[in-house]
Amino acid sequence: MPITKIAIGTPEEASRPDAIKAAFAEFFSTLIFVFAGEGSGMAFNKLTDNGSTTPSGLVAAALAHAFALFVAVSVGANISGGHVNPAVTFGAFIGGNITLLRSILYWIAQLLGSVVACLLLKFATGGLETSAFSLSSGVGSWNAVVLEIVMTFGLVYTVYATAVDPKKGNVGIVAPIAIGFIVGANILAGGAFDGASMNPAVSFGPAVVSWTWTNHWVYWLGPLIGAAIAAIVYDIIFIGEVTHEPLPSSDF
Repeated sequence: MPITKIAIGTPEEASRPDAIKAAFAEFFSTLIFVFAGEGSGMAFNKLTDNGSTTPSGLVAAALAHAFALFVAVSVGANISGGHVNPAVTFGAFIGGNITLLRSILYWIAQLLGSVVACLLLKFATGGLETSAFSLSSGVGSWNAVVLEIVMTFGLVYTVYATAVDPKKGNVGIVAPIAIGFIVGANILAGGAFDGASMNPAVSFGPAVVSWTWTNHWVYWLGPLIGAAIAAIVYDIIFIGEVTHEPLPSSDF
């Protein structure tokens, strides 16, 4: 069971050079991802004079996030594992692939990276709003929680299959693009309903900079539950009793 593999870690771990480097990698990867993803939405608003979201706008957002995540995961993979998402880190923790203390370090770096990206966007665009995630008309908070659970399950399941599974073989080469593709596809599926976050950091930065917290809890609860379910399901069914220690910072 994954729960038996959970490791807390030691206080000294947070000050180790490899842990610090990994945290910086997560900070910069998340900054790159959020800047491009949130920036694409701001560019759409600029071009349409804050007009209503259109199918072409949704496709543009999906492509921007897919491309940016592919790059963000790739550039961080050899240093931190390229999580770029507190939910992915939580899923890795549940499966015993990262310690709690290193996870907390990653979460701090990811959240800071998102906030800095949004601050830079606001400054660079002359004060345009970094819009917080919100629910569409007719979509309740619990509807959105279910959406986020399912979409994040798909994301973290993909992460496990292509990056975590010790039997992954050569498929690990395509992990970054597979992860980018599933996020882009999920945005096409869920973007019109709740914005399709799947990533608490992506939601956190715009919320802080715009100071908009309506239904913000949805974008934490859903992704964390979805990530935990994916980690447990994949570990039990496909990884099984393979013995593995918590991996170093260069892996998940």
